[in-house]
Amino acid sequence: EAKSIRRMADGKIITETRHGFVCANSGVDKSNVPGERCVALLPEDPDASAAKIRREIKRLTGCDVAVIISDTHGRPLREGEINVAVGVSGLKPIRDRRGEKDLFGYVLRVKQTAVADELSSAAELVIGQTDEGVPVAIIRGYKYIKSEDAKATELIRPREKDLFL
Repeated sequence: EAKSIRRMADGKIITETRHGFVCANSGVDKSNVPGERCVALLPEDPDASAAKIRREIKRLTGCDVAVIISDTHGRPLREGEINVAVGVSGLKPIRDRRGEKDLFGYVLRVKQTAVADELSSAAELVIGQTDEGVPVAIIRGYKYIKSEDAKATELIRPREKDLFL
């Protein structure tokens, strides 16, 4: 599942997956998987998986919803894990606020909100990480920007902008 190893220390391994995600153990997960020799892998194409789920929801319900597939990630320089988007369908994963004005009239120069990651983390509070057994969260009321061609890889910072390399 790994394209490259970024760091190894004290029994921990940080890799870059074939999708481009930098995370522990290439997204290979032993938790919440039955059997001693079984693991869960990330989908081959998380965006395509999200699109397939979205189409099926629309077919069954008539509702056109956005779908996010998420996974748990640790963060450098922060304790604790959060969920981040690894696949999206139907929404722009980043809301670019650059050029807009704040409450005091200052023009925003760097404000880009990782909407899909924020929603993934909020959903994880309901879904859980241990024995909750909740596979899906439904988020209502958030006004997202629709997109038919967005990809979760838009959330990945290009190497030339990586300050930690």
